[in-house]
Amino acid sequence: MARKIGSRYTANQILGRGSAGTVWLGEGPEGPVAVKLLREDLASDQELVGRFVQERTALLGLDHPNVVSVRDLVVDGNDLALVMNLVRGTDLRTRLDRDRRLAPEAAVAIVADVADGLAAAHAAGIVHRDVKPENILLDMQGPLGPGGAHPALLTDFGVAKLIDSPRRTRATKIIGTPDYLAPEIVEGLPPRAAVDIYALATVLYELLAGFTPFGGGHPGAVLRRHVTETVAPLPGIPDELWQLLVQCLAKAPASRLRASELAARLRELLPMLAGMPPLDVDEPDPELDEEPETPTGEQPPPSGEPVRRRGAVPLVPGAKPADSNRDTHTSMRVPAPDELAGGARGTARVPRPAGARRPGSARHKAIARRRRIALSAGTVVLVAAVGAGAWWATSGDDAGATPQDTRTSAPATP
Repeated sequence: MARKIGSRYTANQILGRGSAGTVWLGEGPEGPVAVKLLREDLASDQELVGRFVQERTALLGLDHPNVVSVRDLVVDGNDLALVMNLVRGTDLRTRLDRDRRLAPEAAVAIVADVADGLAAAHAAGIVHRDVKPENILLDMQGPLGPGGAHPALLTDFGVAKLIDSPRRTRATKIIGTPDYLAPEIVEGLPPRAAVDIYALATVLYELLAGFTPFGGGHPGAVLRRHVTETVAPLPGIPDELWQLLVQCLAKAPASRLRASELAARLRELLPMLAGMPPLDVDEPDPELDEEPETPTGEQPPPSGEPVRRRGAVPLVPGAKPADSNRDTHTSMRVPAPDELAGGARGTARVPRPAGARRPGSARHKAIARRRRIALSAGTVVLVAAVGAGAWWATSGDDAGATPQDTRTSAPATP
């Protein structure tokens, strides 16, 4: 059902939904557009509307081939909308859902495009704050690049900042998507350009591996890993590319590359990646990496069954529960220092060759524990059998034994 957006635009068809709002295929004075209509509860927030208007000049001035340009910002009654260029294609999450992972050459080409777009945004003083595959669009009508990659454009600029108003989040909340949040955001520091580099490096890792380096399981565990864990190596990629990933996933923001440097370095690596197939690694099981304690009053699962964690919880008031940590613009409490310090300090979610069991994983430990139980049970049975045999043999001997024979099998007396 069509609806008017302000006086100049008409929204005709829903293209997608997120926790911040709905994207519509629309029509404007200059042709087709994409309209991001924010949730009604956000539109009714007068402080947010004021910030929306303040950001207008910066967002309208951001013009780059690898950025989905914002054409207009509409404030009309209960409608709060960003009108953007329409990209004929799909988003990177859809591509990942289909292919699971990309060949290194294509992955690097896509991320280099996004880094170019971030470089222009950072030069204009704009931090995206929610870089992830859902916000990277692939232009199917553009020319193919290295590895057959379609041109990549970054969208949803400004939305995270608009929602992150002081009244809505205060100093105890963080805005973002758990899988891609930089450590300094988790620790409650203000977001700078380096948070986008960390998130983009996480996207590159995901394109190569098929999973994010610190994701999986409850959002609280994901946030803790960002702060306390080191990224696990990916087998099968050139060392130059791995070192670049490690640098951009550094815990210290100052250690990361700038967006323009990242784009240039990635393009330098493209020739050595030509023809490389996608990596063949298995994702660590997100439900078995951590075994929570059994809550008081609950019975532990039967022996041999894996302990599974509860699903992800909704992080935005009014949002539906989801199984993924990739919801857009989630709001979450900043963990306390003791919470961040909890858990092991080491390498998290270690990838492994396809089909191989990861030593030290919860599944590996569960199997080892079951083996120990089985071995212990077998030992008890064996000891009982040996004892019974010894008793039977002794009883049989005693029946026909002489007093001297009996004494030889009895303990010596003082």
